[in-house]
Amino acid sequence: MRSGSGLTGILLVDKPGGWTSHDVVAKVRGLSGQRRIGHTGTLDPLATGLLVLCLGWATRLVEYMSGHSKRYEGTIVLGQTTDTDDADGSLLAERPVPALAEFDLRRLEAAFSGDIDQVPPAYSAVKIGGTRAYAAARRGKPLSLPARPVTVSGLSLTLLGPTTLGVMVCCSAGTYVRSLARDIGAALGCGAHLASLRRTRVGVLSLEDAWTLADLAGLAAAGGLERALLPADEGLLDRPAAIVSELHARALWHGEAVFPQSSTEAATVLRLYSAAGMFVGAGVLAGGMLRPLKVIAGPAAVLMSRPATVGN
Repeated sequence: MRSGSGLTGILLVDKPGGWTSHDVVAKVRGLSGQRRIGHTGTLDPLATGLLVLCLGWATRLVEYMSGHSKRYEGTIVLGQTTDTDDADGSLLAERPVPALAEFDLRRLEAAFSGDIDQVPPAYSAVKIGGTRAYAAARRGKPLSLPARPVTVSGLSLTLLGPTTLGVMVCCSAGTYVRSLARDIGAALGCGAHLASLRRTRVGVLSLEDAWTLADLAGLAAAGGLERALLPADEGLLDRPAAIVSELHARALWHGEAVFPQSSTEAATVLRLYSAAGMFVGAGVLAGGMLRPLKVIAGPAAVLMSRPATVGN
């Protein structure tokens, strides 16, 4: 939708290969004229697929969307390791690949599923002591990165050829599929790197609803770019909802806490709506009061895209 400060809402973009996520943001800024654009998680230049952008007042909700789970599909090349753990890097070593059977794939799936510790790639945005890992790696002084916990809730490996695996992974935010490919290769003793990657889902948002940059350029030329926007609350549909009176909605829009009018889930980020169906923003029940965390400006509030009921 359009507010006084420009377009507001969520834009799903099908990022092309070779583009950085910041390249896509810059392109959308140029097409939309909206300077306030944030993303809920970047994709490497090699990767394609779903990039979730928040425009205008919706940028206030980015922090509540960045922790969503992700789903990816891709390919892994066995027998070759690279310095970036993907096909964009320089070849470090080549080793023979053992013959693999279905049993081997199931064993790997089990070993790398669930809660695991993962070391990020040397070329990653992880920061230690104020230095980005990729910046240190480019200077030839890679950082020693500690392992950190991630969750792989779904992993499927398919043998596409003697040295190529197809991979589908559902994982928590912060998981590096490049590291997963590297570690699978290490477990097999031959090394590996990620050859291709496509993100197909972020939380409840799907690649099926995303727009290509060419499509967006066409909409912008016709003056209809707002047709591509989802309401700001679409990225929070996995959160419970709370509905308040119009009087309380106005109070929340002004940053004031109110008494909840119905039972809501404590200590959980909630979607807040007025009784008239206007999206107010994100809030939390604390100390017996419903407190706003981030609100969408009153004039920029959007109609619910579907009925909001407490607990949904």
